[in-house]
Amino acid sequence: MTRIPTTIGEKHTAASWVIGETPWQSIPPSSPSRARVIIDNDFSGDPDDLYQLVHHLLSPSVEIPLIVASHLRPDDGFDPSGRSAQNATLVVEDMLARMGANAPGILVTGSDEPLVDRSSPRTGPAVDAIIAEAMRDDPRPLFYAAGGGLTDLASAALVEPRIAERLTLVWIGGAEHDGLAVAPPDAMPIEYNLLIDPVSAQVVFGDTAISIWQIPRDAYRQCLVSDAELRRRVAATGPLGRHLYDEVALLVTMIAPYLGGASETYALGDSPLVLLTALQSVFEPDPASSRYVTLPTPEIDDGGGYVAVAGARPMRVYTWLDTRLMFEDFFVKLAEFAEWQATVDAGADER
Repeated sequence: MTRIPTTIGEKHTAASWVIGETPWQSIPPSSPSRARVIIDNDFSGDPDDLYQLVHHLLSPSVEIPLIVASHLRPDDGFDPSGRSAQNATLVVEDMLARMGANAPGILVTGSDEPLVDRSSPRTGPAVDAIIAEAMRDDPRPLFYAAGGGLTDLASAALVEPRIAERLTLVWIGGAEHDGLAVAPPDAMPIEYNLLIDPVSAQVVFGDTAISIWQIPRDAYRQCLVSDAELRRRVAATGPLGRHLYDEVALLVTMIAPYLGGASETYALGDSPLVLLTALQSVFEPDPASSRYVTLPTPEIDDGGGYVAVAGARPMRVYTWLDTRLMFEDFFVKLAEFAEWQATVDAGADER
């Protein structure tokens, strides 16, 4: 699990910047952000979401108006506390402090519990913030980038159905689709992110008009990086990179005895959220270097399977991801940021 910080507010760096600015870029962006992205992730769980968060925050092509810290399953081994959304908020606060990022009002805590049925939302500040951003008058497209369960989005759609026409869900989750891929050996009967809150996925898929870009299990499992890459391209890249590496290394050390030993790879499975939103093509903006098929949006049954619905709205199911673009962009942005942060910190030490 991601370590829950105990010293929130601790100053990690002298470097300070406002989200939306890019002081680390020697050549500043030539134009403003072209899209908006609401980030929703279970930040007290698998540390791959920390990589996605940092990558998104370092990507000037998108504005991040909102970060939703969401929950895990109540009995999840990563965080069985029953307050995983609250813990996720602490993790994000710590990460923002490590980056020196000023982001007043950007972070909200989602529900700590899943939906109980398909008609009862879990209301709260996160739901209110999602609705407010979706209904805000802004011509740029709005993506809802979710790397965990869908409780807060489903709740927002139940409270204000009009948001369905005003955003696109990019979701890491769900099982393989028949005819496109097969499940991995000894796969969980219900895919991990879907299992966090199956009812919320049933709402989003079956009871709303939300446009969906799905990255199912077979696709996000493609996002493997080697330990050598993480050591040389992340851990060796300043204190932020070392923190990111250490979170993965700690988890791998913990689980290795149960998996027959350590592996030389780790899946940064939430990183496609950045690839598909921030790294789109210049002309005819789209994630042009990745591949998808278009399917009628299915219902999701209680066992996590798909039920075909004739005439349903189309959805994208991504089958192949441009991991070269995705990871190389992250490594270079992290290095660029670390160089700037080190220069600022060195200057502060000399004063």
